[in-house]
Amino acid sequence: MELTHVTVAVDAMGGDRAPEAVLPGVAAALQADPALTVALVGPDEVVAPFATERSRVTPVAASQVIAMDEHPANAVRSKPDSSIVVGCRLVRDGAADAFFSAGSTGACMAAATLIVGRAQGVSRPAIAAIIPAPSRPVVLLDIGANADCKPEHLVQFAFMGAAYARTMLGVAQPSVGLLNIGEEPTKGSALAQAAHALLAQRVPGFIGNVEGRDLPRGAVDVVVTDGFTGNVALKVMEGLSAVLFSEIKSAMTSSPVRAAAAAVLKGSLTQLKHRLDPDAYGGAPLLGIKRPCLIGHGSSGPEAIAAGIAAAARAARLGLVEIVARDVASAGVA
Repeated sequence: MELTHVTVAVDAMGGDRAPEAVLPGVAAALQADPALTVALVGPDEVVAPFATERSRVTPVAASQVIAMDEHPANAVRSKPDSSIVVGCRLVRDGAADAFFSAGSTGACMAAATLIVGRAQGVSRPAIAAIIPAPSRPVVLLDIGANADCKPEHLVQFAFMGAAYARTMLGVAQPSVGLLNIGEEPTKGSALAQAAHALLAQRVPGFIGNVEGRDLPRGAVDVVVTDGFTGNVALKVMEGLSAVLFSEIKSAMTSSPVRAAAAAVLKGSLTQLKHRLDPDAYGGAPLLGIKRPCLIGHGSSGPEAIAAGIAAAARAARLGLVEIVARDVASAGVA
């Protein structure tokens, strides 16, 4: 099957290890996709030499960089020539079909919303995380874009998350759950109770409340919540996963006998770690924006960068934005 040509604007300065991790990630993405071109945005001394050696890379100079600790909206406004802002302008102006950055999540969110703009009918764009549960990946949203939400926002999140699960993950009829502290409809905060009633009325595939323990199990395809709760839940899972793998490594190398046993299990443990790596899905999609925008983890290495660029290109080819806008319109809430 011949791939449709797409151009992805990539922030060369995004991430804790930029540009050293970004450049080989771009090279890997180009090698894997012959119909991909990249608009590489960053300081001229970084992007120009890299583009000189690659015909499918267009260097786009940007003299400023938004740091991880800067206030997102203020940085976007005060640094119009930053790599994130310039990348989003390329998408807005049609010079690129999608945007990817492993830089500041807040700055990417602010720039995409202010410059690229919200898709028609979307009240609040949301950031989704793809959780690689053993039985199936779970789309969790919102994970930080909207700390305070109304029930109507969670209904839109449900439609956006389900659209992502169908389009990008191949789930024919996604099941949707509301993150709560119990399964009963009367459990939780006033927001959770009101959202449950509205989700039950409006969202196909809504199965009710799910608890935190259901997230890593893959109990449903899509889990919706406010951005504050979603971010806390995600960070807890990330921290627990890191601690568990670290403890397993320490336990299996604490003596010569255990080290010998670890050598036998190394291949299986490595496969498990890769299977549970969320970076394999290409970062966090920002849903509800006029063009595909994906945000990589700040610690992304070359493989994660390549996966993020590939996911951005795939979202553009599959018309994810149009599908999200259509489905949100069918929700009948604003």
